[in-house]
Amino acid sequence: MNRFLIVFGLLCIVAGLAWHWLARIPFGRLPGDIHIARDGFNFYLPIVTCIVISVVVSALFWLLRRWNG
Repeated sequence: MNRFLIVFGLLCIVAGLAWHWLARIPFGRLPGDIHIARDGFNFYLPIVTCIVISVVVSALFWLLRRWNG
């Protein structure tokens, strides 16, 4: 658990330092994300963005579990 918290903290620091470049990634605007705009109403459902984030987080946890032994 200690190793996980250290890695998570380092990832947060790296993400904070790289935020200028990370903001350019089109997360939330990927093809397949649903956005309905009507008069006085906006509905947004980022389906593909959630799937991509889920795959990345799952791969990260798999690597951490494999690294931990």
